[in-house]
Amino acid sequence: MKDKIRREIIVTNDGSKTIHLPDINEQYHSKHGAINEAKHVFIDYGLQHILAKNKHKSLTILEIGFGTGLNGFITLLESEKMGIPIAYTGVEAYPVTLDEARLMNYPQTLNAMDKEAVFDKLHQSEWEHATEIAKDFVLIKRKQLFEDITDQNCFDLIYFDAFGARVQPDLWTVDIFRKMYEAIRLGGVLVTYAAKGSVRRAMQEVGFEVERLPGPPGKREMLRATKPQSDK
Repeated sequence: MKDKIRREIIVTNDGSKTIHLPDINEQYHSKHGAINEAKHVFIDYGLQHILAKNKHKSLTILEIGFGTGLNGFITLLESEKMGIPIAYTGVEAYPVTLDEARLMNYPQTLNAMDKEAVFDKLHQSEWEHATEIAKDFVLIKRKQLFEDITDQNCFDLIYFDAFGARVQPDLWTVDIFRKMYEAIRLGGVLVTYAAKGSVRRAMQEVGFEVERLPGPPGKREMLRATKPQSDK
């Protein structure tokens, strides 16, 4: 993916904004609703699921594709509501600028105008260093290609939000999901908006137990993968 690829701001069907890449006809979030997708896939079927399942007192989360910061910001808002400390790692090879992120107006759209400075801090925080963004929310941003990830047994939850397999098929392979499997703890969960059979089979090949779940608006299904409590 070229760093200088053109970016345009578009309004999605739920009124929230995202970045559109016209050269490859791809978006950072669903054109059917950026915020609806983020809440459905990553919060409802990811964060809420693992909290209900394992009764965690704190969480470590890895986001594959930090992008606009939407998933991280919504997770931060949820952590404040639930009082759950979260250590959040966002991996992004081609960062969005602060000016681009501000154009999303996510604090306003999410009725969190008092958190504008907090949202800015997500993007202003120094790369490769842990930064306390808010009480109980620590962020580490890593400027890194996904294929260079080498974490071992570090994360309770992975938000897999890479560009789609149509435009970046190399990010949806057995090799990449093996890295995800190694990065996640026993009993940990990976969620993604994707539902392709080839993606599900790649996950299963490396050892994940995979569920098909109802998808966000505009998608029939999505996938949730769990690393078994007893590693194979």
